[in-house]
Amino acid sequence: MKQHITALRVRYAETDQMGVVHHSNYAVWFEMARVEFMEALGLSYREVERRGVYLMLSGLEVKYRRAARFDDRLEVRVWVEDLRSRKARFAYEVTRQGSGEVIATGATEHIATDFEYRLVSMPQDLLDLFH
Repeated sequence: MKQHITALRVRYAETDQMGVVHHSNYAVWFEMARVEFMEALGLSYREVERRGVYLMLSGLEVKYRRAARFDDRLEVRVWVEDLRSRKARFAYEVTRQGSGEVIATGATEHIATDFEYRLVSMPQDLLDLFH
């Protein structure tokens, strides 16, 4: 199983009044990790879009396990959990750097569409990279 790890440091702006990372940031971190993962595999999001395909978000799940706070150093691990010709499901695990403590887990589901939002098949080389 191909995986990628993105390291990040929690910014003050990402925390709420309680000093805990706001829940909305996890979706952004998942996207960061997914984009880096694709680049590491050798095919960027930008290149997929140049070929006329959007990987449109169709689902998002996050399970919060522990609080993350300002200045925490975290890692977001991403991998392809399920792959079909027109759909991909990416799984994520956010851990505290060093201890490996799990902060959150989650998944995003994406459907392949053309620029008019009609369902299409993903490019074969993208499917091959994810396998």
